[in-house]
Amino acid sequence: MITCAQRLLDLLEAYGIDTAFGIPGVHTIELYRGFATSPLHHVTPRHEQGAGFMADGYARATGRPAACFIITGPGMTNIATAMGQALADSIPMLVISGVNRRDTLGRGQGRLHELPDQRQTLSGVSVFSHTLLDGEAIDEVMARAFTVFNSARPGPVHIEIPLDVMPQPVNDAPIRVPRFYPPSASSAGLDEAAAWLAGAKRPLILLGGGCLGASDNARALVERLDAPAMTTINARGVLGKGHPLDLGNCSSLPAGRELALNADVVLALGTELGETDYDLVADEGFRLDGRLIRVDIDPHQLTVNRLPDLALLGDVNEVMNGLLERLPERVERDGAARTDNVLSALSLGERPDVAPYMDWLDALGQALPEATVVGDSTGPVYAGNFLIDMPAPRRWFNAATGYGTLGYALPAAIGAAIAVPERPVIALVGDGGLMFSLSELATARDTGLPLAVVIWNNQGYGEIRRYMDNDHVERRGVDLVAPNFAALAKGFGCEYQHVETPDALAQALQASQQMQGPTLIEITAKD
Repeated sequence: MITCAQRLLDLLEAYGIDTAFGIPGVHTIELYRGFATSPLHHVTPRHEQGAGFMADGYARATGRPAACFIITGPGMTNIATAMGQALADSIPMLVISGVNRRDTLGRGQGRLHELPDQRQTLSGVSVFSHTLLDGEAIDEVMARAFTVFNSARPGPVHIEIPLDVMPQPVNDAPIRVPRFYPPSASSAGLDEAAAWLAGAKRPLILLGGGCLGASDNARALVERLDAPAMTTINARGVLGKGHPLDLGNCSSLPAGRELALNADVVLALGTELGETDYDLVADEGFRLDGRLIRVDIDPHQLTVNRLPDLALLGDVNEVMNGLLERLPERVERDGAARTDNVLSALSLGERPDVAPYMDWLDALGQALPEATVVGDSTGPVYAGNFLIDMPAPRRWFNAATGYGTLGYALPAAIGAAIAVPERPVIALVGDGGLMFSLSELATARDTGLPLAVVIWNNQGYGEIRRYMDNDHVERRGVDLVAPNFAALAKGFGCEYQHVETPDALAQALQASQQMQGPTLIEITAKD
């Protein structure tokens, strides 16, 4: 017999979890008893929200979940925002928390860290939230969590363990890890979809975040169909850098919308067709008149936002395999010319919300072309969502859309740097957003990894300033005095550089990779 807490650590190892982000507390001490002999790598953030964002960045960089060990009550309400971000973007995350003893739950006795119903509080930001009332059920609950991660639409899973269950003796039987295979679409549905696509004259493909693990098939499919492809923000890099059929994220711009409207068959793969991917200007202007085929692993997503003409429930990679088996050899449909015409008509270099950032973003790619860039809600990131072209998936992600949390970039970049230490990682953040999670500079320093933190300092909340100005609202609460980042860097034991040109930024980025820890690179913005 071993304790439930020890069994949990053994199960994490068996399921391939190698990293846990957590802040120990009096209600999780028992969970930490076995860490001394566990291969699990523990990282201590400075705030539970930081733990969640780190796990999010880890998962986005690798496609694999990390674990979070969080205390009862305030620890869980602190991490809730990060769980909401992960849920919105379908990011796997395993959150393990303590909770008060079973005999006290729901009694409102004013116990330490007590919530009226912690599981119910967290259920709205998780795929499921479970209270482990019997230690012997830990194997079953963990298997259920990994069913979500491996064969359903992923997201955060929360498992809370009462204080009296953590030390409970459980059977130390050999661990059985199921082999998970995601669902495949029906053969009849694949036949019909392939027939529609083969007969299309102006096909269009929409690639969403569900395609991150299916780059090869996505590339093969767009080339077989000779079809332009719109890639959402979370799908950047799926087709590789400079692909002649990659339209990028242009569905909110007139030229992209015209192409979409004129498409006779649209294949939407792993995308919720949501506002923050296809209607960034929020005017309901993205329309599809052609026949719509939707493919998703989640049945709910097949009908949300837009009703399809044909819905295929299944893993997008398997569906693309099935379509490629059924489609004829490549038929010329002027896909590259259609793509080029749209990209030329977009005139991104003339847009006032994009053009000022182009040279700065180019500097990122020139200095560290293989880097993973993790963004916050800030001007360069908004522009990069239109401009950026990545050589592979999982290299560009941010919290500027979807749930849209501030303070994401720094901790998520730390998670990504821990996940892929062989690759440069850049956090791209505004001065306002950085203040939400500034304390995680200490965590970044602890890792010793050469993280580059690029700060776009516009003295406050620049985007909201523009909205207020455009709507003729007198500015309130948006013009803030940024701290002395040079002094802060010194206080945290980090390197610091101030740059004034894109060339200087490129040099600073390259220099950052020679450091044993993070480098803050500040740009004084003029927006």
